[in-house]
Amino acid sequence: MSSSGTHPTVSGLLPTDTTQDVRERASGVAREVAVLPVGSFEQHGPYLPLATDTLVACAIAREVAAAYPVHLLPPVTLACSHEHAAWPGTVSISSVTLHAVVRDVAESLRRSGVDTLVLVNGHGGNYVLGNVVQESFGTGTRMALFPAPEDWEAARERAGVQTSLLSDMHAGEIETSILLHAHPEFVRPGYETSDFIADDRRHLLTLGMSAYTESGVIGRPSLASATKGKELLAGLTESFGAYFSLVTSDTELPGEPPRRRAE
Repeated sequence: MSSSGTHPTVSGLLPTDTTQDVRERASGVAREVAVLPVGSFEQHGPYLPLATDTLVACAIAREVAAAYPVHLLPPVTLACSHEHAAWPGTVSISSVTLHAVVRDVAESLRRSGVDTLVLVNGHGGNYVLGNVVQESFGTGTRMALFPAPEDWEAARERAGVQTSLLSDMHAGEIETSILLHAHPEFVRPGYETSDFIADDRRHLLTLGMSAYTESGVIGRPSLASATKGKELLAGLTESFGAYFSLVTSDTELPGEPPRRRAE
């Protein structure tokens, strides 16, 4: 991390920037970009913590913030995990609440001069985040949702992850690898023998996860490694470059009102 304040400093999951750090970083860019990790608090089998999706989102966001001049925000830790309600410990908020939280964050940032927000999503069930970004179109706030499935696929290939994105649905090779790299102290024994595949999940939203897995796991965590986790994060950080270029471009996006420029 740079001592000059160019990149955010992080303690655990929380950024430790001062106001001066944020001010200095903003002075060096034409458009300041805030990055908001969004996770969840839901079961991830017997060997990964309930906070796995938040830990993954934060790991991605930290790597992004170390590579690009962005304003790293603290994570949203409770989200839409209703399909995991059969397992104790899972906590959800409604999609309406999550939508409102993200919109409030975006509005607060805009009042302080930050009109660009990238959501780093760590939980596939947070479908509403796509709607938030979609609805921001033409409002004067630039938003993006990261990573897209294509970004995960490129990172998966780079890291040598063997399980497909379809099969690697929950607490599998990808999530376990990222935690083995970023937070090995939180990974408990058991992932080596917990592989379970359930590729046909067409009624997931109606029946919930418990209709498809007894353990809560869908994927092949036995194939996970810290090395794969490191390469997954490196691949996603590289993919973020296209997003950063897009949201910081001086070119007006379709439907975007002209930006007021300083005299």
